[in-house]
Amino acid sequence: MARYIGPVCKLCRREGEKLFLKGARCMSPKCAIEHRVYPPGQHGKETQYKRGRTSDYNAQLREKQKARRIYGVLERQFRRYYAEASRSSGVTGANLIVQLECRLDNVIYRLGLADSRAHARQLVLHRHFDVNGVPTNIPSYRVRAGDQITVHGKSKNLPYFREIRNYMENRPRAPEWLSISLSSNGLEASVIRQPERREIDLPINEQLIVEYYSR
Repeated sequence: MARYIGPVCKLCRREGEKLFLKGARCMSPKCAIEHRVYPPGQHGKETQYKRGRTSDYNAQLREKQKARRIYGVLERQFRRYYAEASRSSGVTGANLIVQLECRLDNVIYRLGLADSRAHARQLVLHRHFDVNGVPTNIPSYRVRAGDQITVHGKSKNLPYFREIRNYMENRPRAPEWLSISLSSNGLEASVIRQPERREIDLPINEQLIVEYYSR
């Protein structure tokens, strides 16, 4: 399974903004972009002062790269998402973002069960969650309305899941299209419906991505 394994702080610096790829660290003074606002690389500082008006192509490319990096998707898979979004009815850009939002690793992150999407991906890969009672270790699994997400039986006794309520206190609340309940019997979450684009709080202009692939 292909994935990016390099330093993620370089990705934020390349885009010139926080992409929140390292969870709580991004909100702390240790965040790399707080100290090095210039792009990574040997000539990063030089390009910081030489930047002028960017071309339309560069703006489109940067928006596509930003979306890929936020969701942790590599180019080939991202292109497949776009192809499917373009074939579906409705607005292509909105379809693309909704598809990415419905990935299982993103849903685990949105529920507050992980500190970042990378953390959520790791939890899914280690088979800590069941979807509709079936152990699922595919981060790209697309959830649908009515799906039930629970902690796998053997994982319930792990310290992380026994103390998950304490971790969730400092994380954003689950969006309206998801529901989650914590009880003595464990954790239960469900997908109420598909998200709408206006509910997805991401600094992405998906129209630029559509323009990039429509060249």
